[in-house]
Amino acid sequence: MNKDKLKDECGVIGVYNKELNMDCAEEIYYGLYALQHRGQESAGIATNLDGKIFTYKNQGLVSDVFKNPDDFGELVGNIGIGHVRYATSGGGGVINAQPLIVKYKNTNIALAHNGNLVNASALRDMLEDGGVVFQTSIDTEVIVNLIARSLKNGIVESIKRVAEIIRGAYALVITTEDMLIGLRDPYGLRPLCLGETKNGYVLASETCALDAIGAKYVRDIENGEIVVIGKDGVKSFRQNTWVKKRLCVFELIYFARPDSKIDGISVYQSRHNAGATLAREYPVEADVVIGVPDSGIAAAIGYSKESGIPYEIGLIKNKYIGRTFIQPNQKQREQGVRIKLNVLKDNIAGKRVVIVDDSIVRGTTSRRLVEILREAGATEVHFRVSSPPVQHTCHFGIDTPYREHLIATKHSVDEIRQIIDADSLGFLSLDGMVDSVGGGDIYCKACFDGDYPMEVPVEEE
Repeated sequence: MNKDKLKDECGVIGVYNKELNMDCAEEIYYGLYALQHRGQESAGIATNLDGKIFTYKNQGLVSDVFKNPDDFGELVGNIGIGHVRYATSGGGGVINAQPLIVKYKNTNIALAHNGNLVNASALRDMLEDGGVVFQTSIDTEVIVNLIARSLKNGIVESIKRVAEIIRGAYALVITTEDMLIGLRDPYGLRPLCLGETKNGYVLASETCALDAIGAKYVRDIENGEIVVIGKDGVKSFRQNTWVKKRLCVFELIYFARPDSKIDGISVYQSRHNAGATLAREYPVEADVVIGVPDSGIAAAIGYSKESGIPYEIGLIKNKYIGRTFIQPNQKQREQGVRIKLNVLKDNIAGKRVVIVDDSIVRGTTSRRLVEILREAGATEVHFRVSSPPVQHTCHFGIDTPYREHLIATKHSVDEIRQIIDADSLGFLSLDGMVDSVGGGDIYCKACFDGDYPMEVPVEEE
């Protein structure tokens, strides 16, 4: 399937209620609703009652998998985890839906994973050579099997040992025995935060999930940190691997909801900052600024305020088409843009338009956006992108096409401008992007500059 936007793999949530008779499935359900933007292919919940695991998962949106929040069947228990998935490794299908459940001797473990391992294939081969039979094709099953093999040392020591072996990005939520556990990879590539309710604690990929269930934000889980939540409260442990933090910058540019905070940074404000910087780097005379819903809106507002060009709503999004709208061929892909986004002609006709989007991947969508704006009567279309050109594949849980399909790897900015038929085109500079998210050297920017935080597989050309 060809895509013209980057995709995140999934979102995770875990809930721990202090009282044994206080079921957590409904809280997880609402948390998954808030994380739906992170994955629309499947959803699942696993609950834990006194060490016994109950689970239900299926393909589809959260609202499709769980028809009624009051009807969760046998999902009983005061501890639980949830997952929404977009497949970047291992393929789709209900067999690969999470959470994954394993039983090792007398211990039940449920695990949900956001991210991607770069050495999953080698580890899988090693486990299979040792007699392990896999039920899925996803790297999450590699992790849970490795944890189970070391349980004789206790869950925390087992996780520490696994962290020394696996390489890549991972934010995990686990429930086993009477505990909820969260851990984040040593680089902190994928986000994970801690919240508190009057009844217990919550772990989630984004703070918007905490808000959805009335939890108070406590802090972000640090890179390389393991948190164990149980009857004695929250305990923190460190993984044995120490490296420099590298949060995925695309979380702030595109993936996270604008009302979330990632590692203490406002997603909305960072996008607003990016738009303002873009206006300084690529000014133009125009009559109106519009944004591509939803992640381009904040940047468009920032561009408008900095440039003094009025901001208007120019594109109306069909809210019933998610990020996974499938277009099997070129004609249907182009038609998909028209179905998903419609022009508000009163704000466009006869005007010089600045359109702000978060990224250009293949260029298909961008070209179609310029076309429908011209059809609506725009006299000029100036395309502005609130991130640098995407030139490299991500190996850490972001679904990027092979480099040969990334338009910026083969074409200059002016050539891209001609391909999408814009009057002008400007990408945010790498320095401008870093400044927009607060500066510092704490971000993975490999999709832009090719500087991966660890060794990765050789890219297919």
